[in-house]
Amino acid sequence: MKERKLHMDSRARISLAAFIPKNSAISSFHAYQEGDKIIIEPMVEIPARELWLYTNKEASASLQKGIEDVAEGRVHDLGSFAKYAENELD
Repeated sequence: MKERKLHMDSRARISLAAFIPKNSAISSFHAYQEGDKIIIEPMVEIPARELWLYTNKEASASLQKGIEDVAEGRVHDLGSFAKYAENELD
């Protein structure tokens, strides 16, 4: 667990930069209070066009299975997809 004493600046702000890994996708924080503690949770936002994947349980499960299949070496040769590619020279 990373622990650090944080000091507020003159405008009562603190920096969380020390807790964010380099090249992180963290884009915002969710903050709430439990008794005398303030809990700050990092959030990652996704584009609206990708939301359907997270809300469609069947599609999400299918994607997860595909990822697991590849990780376990269970991949199938589906042949060439060249006929589906757009020819940029036309």
